[in-house]
Amino acid sequence: MRYRLWRLGVFLAASVPPLYWLYRAVFSLLGPDPGKVLVDNLGLGALILLLITLGMTPLQQLTRWGGWIAVRRQLGLWCFAYAALHLSCYVLFIAGLRLDLVLRDLSERPYIIVGALAFVGLLVLAVTSNRFSIRKLGCKWKALHRLVYAILLLALLHMLWVVRADLGGWLAYALIGGGLLLMRLSAVAGALQRVGVLFRENPKKIEI
Repeated sequence: MRYRLWRLGVFLAASVPPLYWLYRAVFSLLGPDPGKVLVDNLGLGALILLLITLGMTPLQQLTRWGGWIAVRRQLGLWCFAYAALHLSCYVLFIAGLRLDLVLRDLSERPYIIVGALAFVGLLVLAVTSNRFSIRKLGCKWKALHRLVYAILLLALLHMLWVVRADLGGWLAYALIGGGLLLMRLSAVAGALQRVGVLFRENPKKIEI
C-alpha cells in the first residue's frame, strides 16, 4: 500500500517508451525501416529493464529500503513485456508473419536461437512470478528464478551478434551486467550490507 506511488511511477516510466515509438512509427517518424527500429528499441529496452531488475537487490542491501524489492517483480514483468513485443515485431516486420522464415532463422542464425532461448527463460520466470507459484514451488522457486543470470548472459550474447561492429554500447551494458552478477557473490553482497549499515549508523563516516 505504501509503495503504490512508487509502483505507479514504474508503470508510467515503462509504458511510455513503447507508446512513443508506436506513435512515431504510425506517423512515419522512425526512418525508412520503422519495423527494424521498433525491433531494436524494444530489444534494447528489454535488456535495460533486465539490468534494472537485477539492480534492485543490491540497492536494497545497500539502503535497506523496501521499495526496491517492492517493484522488482513489476520490473521483471515489464522486461518480459518488452521482450514479447520485440519478438512480435520481429515476426511481423522482419519475417512478415511467415512461419517458414522464422523457422529458417531459428535453424540458421545463432543470434536468433540465443534470443529465443532468452525469451523462453523470461517466459518461465514471468509465468511463475506470482504468489501461487511461490507457494507451490517452495524452496525450488528461488533456484528456478536464478535462471535470470543465464538469461542475462544470453541476452548480452544476442545483442553482441546483432550490433557486431558497434561494440561501444554493448560493452557498457556488458560491464554493468558483469558488475551486477559479481554483486550476487556472497562476499560482495555481505560487503554491501555492511556498507549500508555503516552509512545508516553514521553517514559522515562514508565520504562520496
